[in-house]
Amino acid sequence: MSGGFFGRLFGRGQEPEHGDRLVVPPVPTSEDLLASLDRVESMVAAGAVPAPVASRVRRVDQVVRDTIPRLASLGAGSPQAYSVMATATDYLPEAVGGYLRLPRQFADSRPVDRGKSSLMVLIDQLDLLAATMDQVFDAVCRADAAALVAHGRFLEEKFGSASTGGLLNVGALPVPPMPQGRGTGGQPPSVSAAGHDDSDDSDVLEDPEDADTGGLGRLQPPAGRDAS
Repeated sequence: MSGGFFGRLFGRGQEPEHGDRLVVPPVPTSEDLLASLDRVESMVAAGAVPAPVASRVRRVDQVVRDTIPRLASLGAGSPQAYSVMATATDYLPEAVGGYLRLPRQFADSRPVDRGKSSLMVLIDQLDLLAATMDQVFDAVCRADAAALVAHGRFLEEKFGSASTGGLLNVGALPVPPMPQGRGTGGQPPSVSAAGHDDSDDSDVLEDPEDADTGGLGRLQPPAGRDAS
């Protein structure tokens, strides 16, 4: 009986009841990560931390925010993606919170670890987080850059280099034929200022006499009338 009491008291010998299941917390979303970073910023602003701490927190915060949109390229189960999510939700909040829970005079002056004060310990932790997040961000960007370079080489193999204007042969565009008119040599007929077709003037018959006299026959007086 006493064993059961102490077992319940210290949590030993307890088995999950029938139907109980291990509940795994869901993977935090991008909104969850950004909200956690916002809370850290509020902690730093409300706690009036020293300038070296504030600048390092901003550095880690910015790199994590820049990396969150690229987590999909890392894969949800990759160690790099886990490091980013853990930094936003656990590592960074715990480091800052642990320092803020201490009295300021004690945290900034009393040595607690190999001669370092709590302030120096926090700065070391923030520097380590910043360096790690920089490496993750650099790896993500290099992966995207490598994909861009590979795509460019594919285009060069398919279409040629941009310096040569490309090698794709699209063929010459067909030239539309010129319209054929009634004029000579395939030229369109000319139109005079009077608005009629000059090419039809050849159909008008002239008086043979006018043709012989150069058109002066119309100016001769009628026959049998005195010229005076």
